[in-house]
Amino acid sequence: MHRLVHIVRFESARRLTKVPKEHPCSNLYGLAFKLEIHIQGEMNKESGFVLDFNEIEKSFSPIYKLIDHNYLNEIEGLENPTSEVLIEWIWNKLTPKLEPLVKLVLWENEVSKVEYSGN
Repeated sequence: MHRLVHIVRFESARRLTKVPKEHPCSNLYGLAFKLEIHIQGEMNKESGFVLDFNEIEKSFSPIYKLIDHNYLNEIEGLENPTSEVLIEWIWNKLTPKLEPLVKLVLWENEVSKVEYSGN
């Protein structure tokens, strides 16, 4: 069994809407996210791939176009875009395209991340 990890970086602005006004995240701010896309499966002996990394990029591309350099709060389903909400939203959009998807890891910065493996 092989596990592939493909990393995508994107930058987005957000404001958390369900925190007290005094909370720093109630203000508009930007983050440089790093997303790890974990794929697991058996290697196809003919192709030598579990899945071509190019296919992972193609599958993520429509999501990337929605969230990169964008204001997350204006995207349907991300009205309160905590990292937990964002990673589930990405999972739900990506899973039908990447059936061997086993985990996503979303990094807000060097010290804070969220991991998600589905429901």
